[in-house]
Amino acid sequence: MKFRPEVKPFLLGSAAFGGVIFLLCAILGLSMGTSLFAGLLSANISAGYMLFFFRDPDVFVPDEPGCVIAAASGKIAKIADVYEKDYLKTDTVRISIFLSLFDVHVNRFPISGYSTFLGYFPGRRLFTFQEKSSEVNQHNKILVRGEGTSCLVTQIVGPVCRRVVYWLRNDKTQPVKRGERFGMMKFGSRLDMYFPKGDIEITASVGDQVHAGRTVIARILPREENQ
Repeated sequence: MKFRPEVKPFLLGSAAFGGVIFLLCAILGLSMGTSLFAGLLSANISAGYMLFFFRDPDVFVPDEPGCVIAAASGKIAKIADVYEKDYLKTDTVRISIFLSLFDVHVNRFPISGYSTFLGYFPGRRLFTFQEKSSEVNQHNKILVRGEGTSCLVTQIVGPVCRRVVYWLRNDKTQPVKRGERFGMMKFGSRLDMYFPKGDIEITASVGDQVHAGRTVIARILPREENQ
């Protein structure tokens, strides 16, 4: 099992947390042995969860031509028709995936093509099940232009998630492959994918549990079908 290098400061924090628990127990008059046990137990539980959260498993990326895969691991919370006014500037279908604190939080490209980092947008930290969170919460926007369709990806901060990260260069457009890692959202959040309406046929449903890089959620329609 691989782990993201970003886990290192959180492991140090877990050790510090264990030290605090040890001191509190000692101050409360507990025996040295009990205080040490409580501190070590707290540190190990915290460190274990951090390793679990920052896990980065390898996945088998489907090679089916024209398939669209989930960009995040979690539950499909909503599929909606919306007009995307800023970048795609057309009617789109938006697929929203909610990530719990127990899902893998590494994000992967849903299609192959050319990725452009559109920017980080500061904002609020509303609960991500709220409709307006996609616009008013802090988020990153990434645009992938591929053969047959484009995908606008939004990494959205929630009340617990403190940071969204894009790992590729943010100053140039780069070729990317379906299933390639591109970023991470830390500690629960939501990811939205926008596709021009008529470009894809959705094969997933609201409530489905999906996995980044390996769950097929749609297929790109041939040009004669999406005219």
